Amino acid sequence: MAAKWLKDTVFYEIYPQSFRDTNGDGIGDINGIIQKLDYIKSLGCNALWINPCFDSPFKDAGYDVRDYKKVAPRYGTNEDLFHLFEAAHEKGIHVLLDLVPGHTSEEHPWFRESQKVQKNEYTDRYIWTEFCFQGAGGMPYVGGESERSACYILNFFKCQPALNYGFYHVTEPWQKSSLDPAAMATREAIKDVMRYWLSHGCDGFRVDMASSLVKNDDEKKTGTSAVWKDVRRMLELEFPDAAMVAEWSNPPLALRAGYDMDFWLNNRGSGYSTLMRDYYNHGGSIHGDRTSEDHSYFKKDAGGDINRFLDQYLDWYEDTRELGYISLLTCNHDTIRPSYNLDTTELKLAYAFLFTLPGVPFLYYGDEIGMRYLDVPTKEGGYFRTGSRTPMQWDSSANLGFSEGKASDLYLPVDSSADAPTVEAQENDPDSLLNTVRAILALRHREEDLQADAAFQVICSEAGRPMVYRRGSLLCAVNPGGSDLEAVLPAGIAGQLQGEVVFRIGNASVENGKVRAGAQSFAVLR
Repeated sequence: MAAKWLKDTVFYEIYPQSFRDTNGDGIGDINGIIQKLDYIKSLGCNALWINPCFDSPFKDAGYDVRDYKKVAPRYGTNEDLFHLFEAAHEKGIHVLLDLVPGHTSEEHPWFRESQKVQKNEYTDRYIWTEFCFQGAGGMPYVGGESERSACYILNFFKCQPALNYGFYHVTEPWQKSSLDPAAMATREAIKDVMRYWLSHGCDGFRVDMASSLVKNDDEKKTGTSAVWKDVRRMLELEFPDAAMVAEWSNPPLALRAGYDMDFWLNNRGSGYSTLMRDYYNHGGSIHGDRTSEDHSYFKKDAGGDINRFLDQYLDWYEDTRELGYISLLTCNHDTIRPSYNLDTTELKLAYAFLFTLPGVPFLYYGDEIGMRYLDVPTKEGGYFRTGSRTPMQWDSSANLGFSEGKASDLYLPVDSSADAPTVEAQENDPDSLLNTVRAILALRHREEDLQADAAFQVICSEAGRPMVYRRGSLLCAVNPGGSDLEAVLPAGIAGQLQGEVVFRIGNASVENGKVRAGAQSFAVLR
C-alpha cells in the first residue's frame, strides 16, 4: 500500500535549470528552489519532484548521469541539496529526486571500467555482446568505441549505455539471466544510490523509464517487476516512509511491482491525451501540429468525449485502488505545455477536473500561470521537448525574474511576448489562472473527500450532458462546452445533496434533482 503521506499530497515538478537562478550564471540552481519554497507552498503543493540534478555531461539534460552521488556543480553542492531537504521539511514539503536506473552516461566511471579489456568489477555492469562486429539481436547498440572487443547496448540515446539487469528470456550466449550475479550487483548498486539520498533527507524517487530494466521481458514485465519488488522490500525495511512514482504508464503493472504511484501519460490513442491534447491522436505529431484535428475534451465545442478517457481510467482505477495511486499531471518536461491548445478558461476546467480526481496529482512548474510552449532550438537533447523547458516567469523585471545574468547567458530564452504570463501579473487578480489553481488545491486539502483515496463514482458521462462524478459526500460536475447542460441525478444521490456550492467556475447549480451546468463551468456540490 502507498506511503500514508501521499493521501493529501499535490506535487510540483521543477526542471532545476529553468526554475530560479540565484548566482547570475543563467542556469537555475538549488538555492533558487529554496528561495521559492514559500511560493510553492502558497500554490497548495506540498511535495516536489526535481528533475535530475546529478553530475552529468548534459547530453540529455541530466538523464545521462555521470555520478549518482554528486550534485552537478551548475546547481550547487550536495550540502545545498541537503539544505533543501531540511528547508522543505520545515515547511511540510516532501522532496522526490529523479532516479535514472536503466542507464548512465557513457562518461560514468562504471562504464569507463566496463570498456576495458581487463576483467574487473564493472565488466558486466553493462550489456555487451561477445564481439566487436556482432549485432545485438535487434536492440540498439554501439560498436567500435571501446578497447574491449564487443558492442554495448543502449537504453535511449547513444550517450546512455544500458545497465545490466539481465534478460528474462535468454536467447544469445552473451545474454545473462536476470538472476546472474552481475545483474544482481547492478540492483545492489542502484539500491546503494537510493540509500545515500534517502539517508540525507530525500523522501523518495520519480523513476525514469521504470519498465526498461530487464531485457527480453514478457508482456507482464515479470523480470523488471521482480527488480522493483526487491527494491520495495529494502525500502520497507530501511525507509518505510519513502515513496516512488513510476514513469511506466501502466498502473496495474507498476503498482503491483511495488510502486506507490504511476503516471498515466504516454498512451497514444486514448487516456490523458483525449483530455488535454487530442490533436496527437488525429495525425498531429508530438511536436504540436496545429493543422490536425483536435477533439480534446476540455477544448470548447471540439466534440470531445469524456468516455474516451473513462473507458481506460475506470478499469485501471478499479483494478489498482487498493494498491496505490494513478497520477495525472498538467504536463511535464517531456510534453507540450497544455496552453499550446487550451486557453485560460479551458485550462481552469482541466485543472479543476485533474485536481479533484482520485490519486496523487502533479503540477508542472509554470503551468499554474499558463506558460507557453515556445519554438526554440534544441538544448541538451531536448529537441521538441525544449519548448516546455524554458525559464520560469516570475515578474516583469529583466529575464522575467528568472535570472539577473545576461540574457545571452540564459539556459534557454524567456518568453519575449509583451503579454508573457508572470506570477507577479496574476498574484492580485482573483480570477487569474494562478489564483484558480490555488483555490482548487486549497479545496482539495480542506475536503478529505477530494483527496487521493476517497471514494470515486461516475454518475453521468453521456454525450450532451455534463460529466458528473462523486467523491465521497461531494458531487463534482464539469461542462467544457459552450452551451448550458443538465443531468438528472439518481434519486438516492439527489436526496443526499444539501445543494451547497463549495467551489464553482462559471455558473452551476443543483435543484429539483438536476445538476445544471452553464457553458464552460465546473462545480463541487455538497
